[in-house]
Amino acid sequence: MGITKQQAAENREAIVSAADGLFRERGVEAVGLNELMGAAGLTRGGFYNHFASKDALVDAVLATAMAIGSGNLDRAITASRARGSDPFTERIDWYLSPEHRADIEHGCPNASFAGDARRLDPAARAHYAKGLAENLDRLAQIVDTPGLSEGERRARAIALFSEMAGALLLSRAVADADPALADEILDSARTDLHNRMGAAW
Repeated sequence: MGITKQQAAENREAIVSAADGLFRERGVEAVGLNELMGAAGLTRGGFYNHFASKDALVDAVLATAMAIGSGNLDRAITASRARGSDPFTERIDWYLSPEHRADIEHGCPNASFAGDARRLDPAARAHYAKGLAENLDRLAQIVDTPGLSEGERRARAIALFSEMAGALLLSRAVADADPALADEILDSARTDLHNRMGAAW
């Protein structure tokens, strides 16, 4: 007896969700179909009922992850404004926190997929680039520096986010081998970014 359309949709979602977490944690190439389908609670044979290839799955994962990341950023900005706080300052504090560093599976997809992005197929690379561009557009809108042109706000957002992502990746890279250095990287970048946010460029 065949499965319902709803069950098929749920199975597909389970595959994408499992792949998202595994790809972020281990890298796309390190994850095989047996492990992936096991994590989704399904058998390997069912994979091709949902995706023509692993590349097709990767495309779906990147499209979903980047869309969720954009939605999370929008909600964070709205929540900051509701509290009367500066959204960019709060974003820096969250982004460069030990909690975000540890949450590779659910954190910012711009950082989580940065190492894999250039090796993916063109469709997946396009999803990553689109998501990153949308993230930068949103950050440019919340740069709270009077007198900047739209282009200057975007340039500032790119520079600030590049430091945020770079510091996060370096901190994650040494978190197990040298926890003190990992914390120092986050703390130094966070302090520098706060100082730069308050300075007129």
